[in-house]
Amino acid sequence: MEKCTHSKINVEEVCNCTYPGCPRKGLCCECLHYHRKKNQLPACYFDEETEKTYDRSIRRALP
Repeated sequence: MEKCTHSKINVEEVCNCTYPGCPRKGLCCECLHYHRKKNQLPACYFDEETEKTYDRSIRRALP
C-alpha cells in the first residue's frame, strides 16, 4: 500500500478527530472505510462539540 501523500495536509487542515492514538488520522480513505463498515461517519462530519462525544452514528449527524 502506498503512503498517503496528503496525510500531513489532511491533519493540518481537515481532520478534526480528537481520538488519541487513532491510526487513521489524516488518512481519509482509510477513515471513511473504517467508519462506513461500522455504519458511522468520521469526525469531519461533526461539529467540535459533537465530535468530542465519539458518537459517530449517522443518526447523530442528522439534523
